[in-house]
This record gives sequence, C-alpha cells and structure tokens, in this order.
Amino acid sequence: MPAAEAFPAARPWADLLLRPSRERAELALRLASICALTTFATEYYGTFEPALTAYIAFFLNRPARTTSLILNVAFIVLISIILAIVLLIATFVADAPAWRVVAMVLGSIFFLFLASASKLRPIGAILAMIVAYGLDLLGFVPLGEIATRGLLYAWLFVGIPAGVSIVVNLLFAPAPRQAAERGIARRLRAAAAMLGASGEPAPAETEAFEHYRQAGVAEILEQIHLAGIERTLPAEIVPHYKAAAHGTAAILLLADAIRQEPAIPAAWRRDAAATLTAMASAFDQSGYPVGIEPPAPVEATGPHGDGPALIRDFNDVLARFATVPAEASPPPAQATPKAGFFLPDAFTNPGHLHYAFKTTAAAMVCYFLYVLLDWPGIHTCLITCYIVALPTAAETVEKLGLRILGCLVGGALGIAAIIWVIPAIDSIWGLLLVVFAGAFAGGWAAAGSPRIAYAGFQFAFAFFLCVIQGTGPAFDLTIARDRIIGILIGNVVTYLVFTRLWPVSISRRIEQGFAALLGQLAAMARAPVSARRTQAPVLAGQLAALRGDLALAGYEPEGVRPPPGWSSARHAALAAAAELEHPILLDGDARFWGRFAGRLDAIARRAAPPDGQPAGSPGPEPAGAALRPANRWQSQAVEQLLMLEKSLVARP
Repeated sequence: MPAAEAFPAARPWADLLLRPSRERAELALRLASICALTTFATEYYGTFEPALTAYIAFFLNRPARTTSLILNVAFIVLISIILAIVLLIATFVADAPAWRVVAMVLGSIFFLFLASASKLRPIGAILAMIVAYGLDLLGFVPLGEIATRGLLYAWLFVGIPAGVSIVVNLLFAPAPRQAAERGIARRLRAAAAMLGASGEPAPAETEAFEHYRQAGVAEILEQIHLAGIERTLPAEIVPHYKAAAHGTAAILLLADAIRQEPAIPAAWRRDAAATLTAMASAFDQSGYPVGIEPPAPVEATGPHGDGPALIRDFNDVLARFATVPAEASPPPAQATPKAGFFLPDAFTNPGHLHYAFKTTAAAMVCYFLYVLLDWPGIHTCLITCYIVALPTAAETVEKLGLRILGCLVGGALGIAAIIWVIPAIDSIWGLLLVVFAGAFAGGWAAAGSPRIAYAGFQFAFAFFLCVIQGTGPAFDLTIARDRIIGILIGNVVTYLVFTRLWPVSISRRIEQGFAALLGQLAAMARAPVSARRTQAPVLAGQLAALRGDLALAGYEPEGVRPPPGWSSARHAALAAAAELEHPILLDGDARFWGRFAGRLDAIARRAAPPDGQPAGSPGPEPAGAALRPANRWQSQAVEQLLMLEKSLVARP
C-alpha cells in the first residue's frame, strides 16, 4: 500500500488525551463517582468480583442523562430475565462439564448475535459475557446451594452499578435540555467568531467552527428529543427548539460562505456577529430568541460577488429562527418505517452470525487454555474477549494497540498502587480514593475522542483488577500479574481470530455508506428549500460515519485490504460530497436541482457493485439533460459532481 494511503493524518495523541471539555469532565467525574460508590457497596457487602462489578459502570453510562437512565433500567430488567434462564439451565448442567460447555457456547452465540443484529447492540456482548462467565463459575462450586447463591449474587454484579448509576445520574448528570441549549449557544458563538474577526480568525476559533460545522446538529436534536421524553422541555416548546437547531445548522453554513466572500463589508459582519452572540445569550438563560433584528442591509462591494444573496439568505434564516412553520415540512425522502427489535438484515446478513461465532471461538479458546493449564488466575482472558470484540478487521487492528497500551499503563499503575499506596491505607475511604482516581483517569480517556476511548476502557479494567482483589486490602502481586496476563492473552486471541477467521473488510460498510450518502444528497436536492435543512442532520451523520470508517481503512491486514488507489479515491469522493452541502442548502433553483438529483442517482447506480463485478466498473452513462449552472453555487455543485463521478465510478 502506498505510504500516503496507509494511515490518515491524525491529531497528536497528547492533544487527544489532554484536550479538555466540559462534557468530558462531567462524564469522567460521574464515572469516577459511580465506580467509587459501587466499590464501597461491594466491599461492604462482600459480593464476588468487585473489580468487574465496578468496571460494568463504564458500559452503563453515556453523556446524555436520559440515555444512561434507560440503559441502566434495561440492563437490570434483562439481567433478571437472563439469570432466571441461567438458573434453569444450571439445574441440568451444573454436574455435567461437557453440557456446561455446550450451554456456554450456545448462550454466547445467541446473545452475541443479538448484540450484532438487534437493538441490544450496546449491551449484548456484556450479557453474553455474564452468561458464559456465570456458567463457568459453576465448575468451581461443588454444592448446588452455593451455585444457586452465586447466581443470585451475579444479579448484584449488574444491579449494584446500575442502581448507583441511576442515583448519580438523577442527581448530577446535566439535563438534556441544558445540553441542547449549550450546544446551540456554542455553535452560534463559533459562527459569530468567524464573522466578527477583523482578520484571520485564531486557529482555535477556526478549529472549533469547523468541528461544529462538520458535526451538524444531530446530537442537539437527539438531546431535544430526550428532553421531551423527560418532560423537562414542554411539548409546545419542543418544535421551537428543533427549528432553532435547524436554523443554527444553516447559520454555520452561511457563515462559512460569508467569510469566503470578500464583497461583504466588515461592518455588516460585525453586526451579524453581535446578533449571533445575543441569540446565544438567550439559550444561556434557558430560553430561545424571538423577534430577532437582522443586521441592517448594506451594499456589497464586489462587482460579481454573491454578497447580496448571502446577506438575504442570512437575514431570512434569522427571521425564521426558532419559528415553527405553519405547515409541517414533508418527511425526509430517506426516512424509513419505524425499525423493529432486529435490524433489517438480521437474518439475511451472515456477518451477524460470523461475529457471534468468532467472539465465542476466541472466548472458548481462552476458556480451555486456563482450564487445561489449571491457571484460573488468567480467567480475565475469557472476559476480555467479550469486551474487546469488534465487527471488522480494521477496527480490531486499530483498537488492539489502544487496548494493549491501556492494559499495560493501567496494570503498571495498579501494581504501583499495591506496592506504595495501599499499604499506607487504613480504611475503606483510602481505597475509594484510589478507585476514584483510577476511574477518573480511565473515564477521561474513554470520554474523549474515539481514537483513544478504548485505551481508557482497558486502563480502567486493568487498574481495577489490580487494586480491587476482594473484600480486603489488595497486596497480592501474583493476582495482579495473572489478571494482566489474562487481559493480554484475550486481546491477542481476539486479534488472531478476527483477522484469520472470516475477516470482515470495512470497505463493504464504506461502500454502503456512500450509497446512502448519494441517496440522501439526491433526496435533499429534490426537496423544497424549506425542507432541506431538516434533512441536513442526517447528511452530517453520514459524513461523520464515513470519515471515521475511512480513517480505519488503513489498518486493515493485507488479506482483506482494498486494491491500491481505493482509499485515496474514497477520500476524494467524501470531500466532494461534503462540498455539495453548501450549494444544495443555499440555492433554490428547483429545476436545476431536480436534474442534479437524477445525475446523483445515476452515479449511485454505476458505483454499486453488481454480482460478480467489482465496485467501480464502468456502467451506462447517466441519462438526463445536461447541467447548465446559472450561479456560483451551481457551478461549484457541478464541479463536485464530476469529482464524485470520477472517484466512485472509475476503476481503481
């Protein structure tokens, strides 16, 4: 593979790890508090596997309060049902090792399939791990009553962190309404910084603006939806907040266009920046702006600039900002019927079963390894397989380094704590401080960029396994050593299985993403101008997902790697598709955009890989009238359309 295509440029790791944000600090503090309180409960009542119980909190909490609460309640309900089933199965397999292994395999495959093919995706793998590990423990307890009591304790394994998480989130997590207001205000201020700068904006301001412009407002719309569920945002106010979110996305696009238009006077830009800052202040006070006074119109200075049209569009957005249209906008063309419990391809895509079989195979290899070696101290390799399993080979390879790094750092600090810190602790409060510090460090990394989040999860896992060894102070270095070795074995076995047994290339997901992206662009082009903004969050989400997947493509092993030139062509296509967002949202020539949508559909058909034919093979030329641009936006769109066609259709 050419070096330029191997790995995309990335931010320095130190920057990714240390970059502060309010949301990141809030989530890290919540995770640290929940882990410390969970440790207190497990130490006080003497429940089994206190380290793993504390670690479960990392899977039960999200930045959004409502999502965390729903996840915790769902987890408690599901684990109650699952343990009842396991208890029934245990009646028949407790004294039959062979059948116990069969039950472990079947239960693991079942829940991993649900983790890949259903709405249980966020927690399915953890449920599979609890079932497999719970059945494994039956082999170490000779008495039926003790086994039954152990399975009942397993409910506390999830019930304690879930219960603590519910209380902490209710008391301290930011409300969805507050998060939505904060997000809108930040985007408005970022746009104001771009418009109000006398010269070139500061690098930090430019970076923040580009981040918000690319991220869109899908996250804000989700927070508004959650606030409506919580009733913290009255039902009659929800439409106004949604309209404000869509208006904010349009303002970001217009601000990006305005800053590139030299014909717009600096005085008007400063007035516009002041207006946006005042609008942001309204959200700071838990409200939304009404009766916005747009900046006074001025004459553009350039002879052929688009300044007057941009100013007119900007003022039009301000006039309708947070205003609910009299008639509801038509639903997006890409909208699909309400999804059920299973994904649409749950029973047709063999990848779901492959994922379940591969993860189970890795777990069983680890299980037989420590059973045959009679080395139960490395049982963490079984648990690790369920925690680190990922769908594609690219994700597996990229995350492997993060996991090993997090494991080694967390294990080293855990062993250091055993040697120098824990011997000086004379009460449980000292242990809770150690757990709090370790959980905060792991939570800080886990709440950051996806490029380092896995390292934070693995750091916390290794650290907890070292310092929380039972109901008393942890001084046994052998336990810490064995658990770290188990984590490393689990990581290596998972990597080997996922890159050798049915390796899945991320290129298939990328091609599907481009097909959906072209369809969304065509749907937006056909829609009325007033309806395009409501579809923009979907487009932003698709662009963000493709950026992430393309960043992972360079990590694929040679056996599943796409042909040379594929990666650079897809990067060029993604850049062209992103540049189409401006023209489609800001130009209202319905006739032109109707023909443009037809050309997008033709490119999508030609780029789709027919059976037995590689993607990018030549197909029929697109039909329809030629595109004759009438302004700058249309000229830019045609230019990017040709780039899309060249990148997606031409054979690599």
